[in-house]
Amino acid sequence: MLTGEMLIGGVGVRGTAGEIHGFNPATGESVPPIFGAGDAADVDRACESAWSASDHYRETSLVSRAAFLDAAASEIVACGDALIERAMLETGLPRARLLGERDRTVAQLRLFADVVRDGGFMEPRIDAAMPERRPQPRGDYRQRHIALGPVAVFGASNFPLAFSVAGGDTAAALAAGCPVIVKAHSAHPGTSELVGRALQRAVAACGLPAGVFSLLFGNGADIGAALVAHHRIAAVGFTGSRAAGRALMAIAAARVEPIPVYAEMSSINPVYALPAALAARAATIGRGFAASVTLGAGQFCTNPGLFLAIEGPGIEEFEAAAAAEFESTIAATMLSSGIHAAFCAGVQRLSHHERVKVIARGRTGAGANQTPPALFATDAASLLDHAVLQEEVFGAASLVVRCRDATEMGDVAERLPGQLTATLHLEEADVPLARRLLPVLERKAGRIAVNGFPTGVEVCHAMVHGGPFPATSDGRSTSVGSLAIRRFLRPVCYQDLPASLVPVAIADGNPLGLWRRLNGELGKH
Repeated sequence: MLTGEMLIGGVGVRGTAGEIHGFNPATGESVPPIFGAGDAADVDRACESAWSASDHYRETSLVSRAAFLDAAASEIVACGDALIERAMLETGLPRARLLGERDRTVAQLRLFADVVRDGGFMEPRIDAAMPERRPQPRGDYRQRHIALGPVAVFGASNFPLAFSVAGGDTAAALAAGCPVIVKAHSAHPGTSELVGRALQRAVAACGLPAGVFSLLFGNGADIGAALVAHHRIAAVGFTGSRAAGRALMAIAAARVEPIPVYAEMSSINPVYALPAALAARAATIGRGFAASVTLGAGQFCTNPGLFLAIEGPGIEEFEAAAAAEFESTIAATMLSSGIHAAFCAGVQRLSHHERVKVIARGRTGAGANQTPPALFATDAASLLDHAVLQEEVFGAASLVVRCRDATEMGDVAERLPGQLTATLHLEEADVPLARRLLPVLERKAGRIAVNGFPTGVEVCHAMVHGGPFPATSDGRSTSVGSLAIRRFLRPVCYQDLPASLVPVAIADGNPLGLWRRLNGELGKH
């Protein structure tokens, strides 16, 4: 049963700094209960609780920490249909989408449980003492990675489960050994409380300190700002707008002790259709592109907002096929009134731009917070001359860009800002051009896809969901996949520690059976 309470250090706390109401975006109606917003005192309480748990939690055994992550996954599954129905009510998303998202959330937790059991994330290294070395003896040096400390995670609006309370940022931070304080997204407070209580139950069942997990609610930006500014917070995970991400980055940088902010912010995910591919299968590419743009009302961070092609055979056929798909697509309910309003503004901005033409609009829906999908077109010179055309429109809208030749396409690729993804459609005859573009795309994007579309982010070891600014605040990291754990770790070197003090991961005899680098050689030494 929902209470509208925050969860701080294992205790339900009723916020007194205002009210937060859940809303059904399909009807605009308020959804009970009313949630109490927290204040700076609640932030301080959560942060101190996380800090008191931090040293103990980061030294839990690998077996215990992995068992906790597995328990969290099981508790989320045990929420059953109540969680799915509440998420449907607060987001307007269909049952099938949310069932898949719950499965992904659970899979992330279990993936990180396996990562913890493996222990390789600590990257243990030992350079044994060489007392006889001349002219200078060498001491004993050992290194492992340890958790940074308490992490603040901001729930995302577009993924109420997979990028929210128990989403990728939370799973990676908990796996690293960091306590987590989640600032729930106000668009789905009930969903957040249900998942938060599942994590709270897992913490208690595994005998961990209560401060390992807390959940806060807040109105506006104040509580998030207070959380990032708090001296006990060691890192931040965020998914949202560029403006909000940059605001958090500024707060973190202005602290007496600056901290890293891992913010996923904005991306238009360009798709490059090379000439032979477009000539061979323009209509197929057009239909697939339209399906990718309109999937889930376009509310994905990997939504392809730009399609680039060289003038020539196939581009008219591509536009016709894509337009037909757009025109047959009915407007879907967007996640919130705020997201809907921003999408409408973006569509209006493109519709009235003098260098843009409308190719197709979708069919009008009957519900609230619905705007038909839209497909636009321009040329490469206009795209580069008008920065506004390179801005993300979060929703089912995209811009087709005609390039005069391969040189102009390469120029666009070079001048676009950082992206989460870049996609190439190519045939064998296109390989020389693809080879020219590939180094540019490697510098500009975190993931490069071929002959597909970027929507859909697989949870696996090789995935990179990140990219150069402004796609993310730190293009060296990923927020999806097992490598995400590295964001919340740092290396520590131990010099000449007595055996009684050496951490078990780098102890003589390798008691954990880890892969370690001993005197430069990798093995189970």
